[in-house]
Amino acid sequence: MLETITSTDDTESRARPSRGAVHLEKKAVVARPADLMVPIRSLGENHRGRIGEHLLALSPQDRYFRFGFTAKDAQIQAYVDGLNFERDEIFGIYNRRLKLIGMAHLAYSSADRVSASSEFGVSVSEHVRGRGYGARLFERAVMHARNEGVTAMYVHVLSENTAMLKIARRGGATVVRDGSESEAYLRLTPATFQTQVTEIMEEHLAQANYHLKAQAKQFWDTIGRFQHAWRPAKEDSPSE
Repeated sequence: MLETITSTDDTESRARPSRGAVHLEKKAVVARPADLMVPIRSLGENHRGRIGEHLLALSPQDRYFRFGFTAKDAQIQAYVDGLNFERDEIFGIYNRRLKLIGMAHLAYSSADRVSASSEFGVSVSEHVRGRGYGARLFERAVMHARNEGVTAMYVHVLSENTAMLKIARRGGATVVRDGSESEAYLRLTPATFQTQVTEIMEEHLAQANYHLKAQAKQFWDTIGRFQHAWRPAKEDSPSE
């Protein structure tokens, strides 16, 4: 039995290719102002290793929610190796130690993004849950998809994944539940001058934030090496 759930808020969701019935609601998704500033940047080929570290650190349950099955290390590595940074868009959140603590994969149905559809997948490290990072990654992906001319976003998620379903419902999605799986559809409004400028500004700020974190990490790593070299000499001192 199918259960259809609708919402009147604004946002969006996570996904895989659509399966089964989807009820399309005649309602456009309008991006709402973010109430939490999180530096989210686009990730490229040079981030592939950190993406792998982030996904491999997920617990079995988190892997189950993210991929729809309890993915083994080899399967996750194959997914990471197969990421196409030219075709799709990958977004990430880094902490001050330059650990990737959240990432989103926005996959397009075709190379020609104008009038194409997109799928969204997201994962957030367990120790930073409850801070709204999943929703922010979703909003960032939605804004980018709109600016690229994408007209629809799909989510295919396990019905047990209540956190992702909540994001979809809050985003104004129509969610159809069919047993252990759920699916949502979001119609995206065309880009505006505001969405285009906002994305450019957010990307610049996120990249600046990343470089500052990289410089700070390099500084403290250097201090740590000096301390490591100094401590043994101090411990060997006859005065100690």
